[in-house]
Amino acid sequence: MTDIETETRLWTAAGFRVDDWRHEESAEVLSGNGRFILPLEVFLGLDEIIRTERSGRIGVSVLPGETLEPILPFLDTLPLIALSFPAFNDGRSYSKAQLLKGRYGFKGELRAMGDVLIDQIPHMLRCGFDTFEVSNKTALARLEVGKLGGIDLEYQPSVSGAQAVGCYSWRRVPA
Repeated sequence: MTDIETETRLWTAAGFRVDDWRHEESAEVLSGNGRFILPLEVFLGLDEIIRTERSGRIGVSVLPGETLEPILPFLDTLPLIALSFPAFNDGRSYSKAQLLKGRYGFKGELRAMGDVLIDQIPHMLRCGFDTFEVSNKTALARLEVGKLGGIDLEYQPSVSGAQAVGCYSWRRVPA
């Protein structure tokens, strides 16, 4: 492995696990076996019959500049939505996660992919992310030894359900 190549591992709050989803760029792979994450544009371009027949095997990735409205009719059948973090300072996918889990009631797996850093993971968990594609070496090392970090106090509501007594998060009830 060269310095340019980085290992990407899938992490959940329960620890690392094997990823049974593959990122693909076209719908041609759907004829094979497996579970695939397709770009939003490719997913929306699928024939309705294909989308229905393979509903448990197709996830969708959404970039920060793309809107959620086109996938809202499919939330009940989508097993996975992957939201992209192309750079550490691009937080638009936090808002999308909050909307998907809090407002729209998405029950499937919500995944963070891209530039996932160790100090962002506690915030991502609070927004409703379930899984994380982690490639940052520092984040991988800290997660490997169980050092998540973060701050225990919460002053705002979250979709994760952690509602501490005495905080302001009791004012809002999730949808």
